[in-house]
Amino acid sequence: MAVPIRARILPGMAERDDWRLAVTWGRGVAMQLKRAPAVRLRPYIRDVWFSGRGAPETAAFENVLPTGDMHLVIRLSDEPVRLVDRGNPNTVECFGYCVVGGARSSWYRKEVTRQPARSIGVQLKPGAAEMLFGMPASDFAERHVTLEDLWGRTATNIRNRLLEAGEPDRQLRELETILGERLPVIRGLHPAVAGALEQFAMSGSVRDAVRRSGYSHRHFVALFRRSVGLTPKVYTRVSRLQRVLAWCSGGSGEDALSFSWAQMALRAGYSDQAHFNREFRKFAGVTPEYYRRAVTTASHHVPTG
Repeated sequence: MAVPIRARILPGMAERDDWRLAVTWGRGVAMQLKRAPAVRLRPYIRDVWFSGRGAPETAAFENVLPTGDMHLVIRLSDEPVRLVDRGNPNTVECFGYCVVGGARSSWYRKEVTRQPARSIGVQLKPGAAEMLFGMPASDFAERHVTLEDLWGRTATNIRNRLLEAGEPDRQLRELETILGERLPVIRGLHPAVAGALEQFAMSGSVRDAVRRSGYSHRHFVALFRRSVGLTPKVYTRVSRLQRVLAWCSGGSGEDALSFSWAQMALRAGYSDQAHFNREFRKFAGVTPEYYRRAVTTASHHVPTG
């Protein structure tokens, strides 16, 4: 059973373009920083973030829910990133300190060690993978890859630069500088993909997106998957879940402890609550009610004990 949490806003939040949140979790205290990237990086990066926490009372695991995006994470503390093998739940695989995560259609499980942990990272927009890593997003889908496999020793040098930067704010700026050195000044998505993403943000259908693109269904899916990493159908299902998570976490002014799941399912466009429950369990690995009671500051990270 997850330990109940208490959250408070840190001083200075109202005066900044990022947000800061401190959470008491057992004996540990966690801090989250998240903000939009520098302007020139915004075609490629959705947000930059820093996460730090003290030592929890016990070692544990958490389910990380799909966002529809790829991500890059760099562990700044001594403990490397360890993930549970979905095919063999008793196996924990070490991915080192610099990890690229592909877009996913379901949750994955991450180890939460007893040591304090600090990480920094970015959430990547569709189209960024080829610019940063020289590979389409579809090659990263449903898996994690060490940054060393992609950039060699440069990955270690990047981590050292971030450690030398010191404070989280400076580390975020240094990470933006590093990524800016590798990204072209401007690069647009394929118009068919860009149009579909805009349409899907308003709950548009895949059939309509294909029709508007002017391409065959097969060609449109290939274009979309190359940029995003997921098929359009899976992406829209993940996006629908993300809207629910935003409502649950208060991102739309909702009270996560008082809403009705049936109302939320209807509002999000599920056919009924049974459909919603099946989809939620598939993508999150837990029931909606478990999520509501275990939700933390990061809406897509769920402590599982």
